Amino acid sequence: MSTLIVTGASGKLGRRIVQLVLDRGGDRIIAATRTPAALADFAARGVEVRRADFDDPASLPAAFAGGDVGLLISTDAIGHPGLRIAQHRAAIRAFEAAGVRHVVYTSLVNPVGSPIGIAIDHTTTEAALAESTLDFTVLRNNLYTDMLGVYLPPAIASGSLIDACGTGATAFVTREDCARVAAAVVARPPAGRQTLDVTGPAGVTRDEVAALASEILGRPIRHVSVDVPALVAGAVEHGVPKPIAELYATFDAGVAQGYLATPADTVRRLTGQAPQSVRDFLVAHKQALLG
Repeated sequence: MSTLIVTGASGKLGRRIVQLVLDRGGDRIIAATRTPAALADFAARGVEVRRADFDDPASLPAAFAGGDVGLLISTDAIGHPGLRIAQHRAAIRAFEAAGVRHVVYTSLVNPVGSPIGIAIDHTTTEAALAESTLDFTVLRNNLYTDMLGVYLPPAIASGSLIDACGTGATAFVTREDCARVAAAVVARPPAGRQTLDVTGPAGVTRDEVAALASEILGRPIRHVSVDVPALVAGAVEHGVPKPIAELYATFDAGVAQGYLATPADTVRRLTGQAPQSVRDFLVAHKQALLG
């Protein structure tokens, strides 16, 4: 039996990974979170819940003590430049101090040179892991297919899916598939260091997303690609703070430039099941999207 430490365990991805590991059985789990009360259900099932605050680095070695494998889920501190990098570095130092032997980190697909605003957080964290004494697995996750639940309702209402993606494709992957891959890796962490792309089965353009959504949801949707300044201006008009609008627009720039297009076989290879396609996701979530 090994002991797994999951950071960010009260978030959507962290909770699902803990659930999968619990259902599999055989491992001791330490769930680290800023909000321990949010994990009372897991505590009732035997998970050891510990408070861990990445903004208080001195607290982290004790929170990680006794762990064999650490899962470092990238934090959500994306609105404050440099903060997420500092948090991740603190966690890596704490994993070393606690004697953890292997760390699994959730990164971004193809981050090197990417125009996506958060890519620097991931490349810097990956570099910090490489400079550490730890063995590690970097899981470079693509954009979640689940984000179509954000993109499509306004498109259904207006009839237009507006972005700055051009003809670029995205190998969308579901959060569920990312969780299944992470659960598989922490179950059998390899010796040494590795980096894996975690994607859906194929690159899909926004034209194709609009066509699939029109077919499956029964509502006419056309894809309209604008330039980045126009996309930012439109978001600001609808109440999005300009820095956030500019950050979100960098994802579209990444798509347009091909940084998120290439699929990989990691999901099938590590879990034994094919990743869910965009079509199958839309079919499965049809009522929620229309609602």
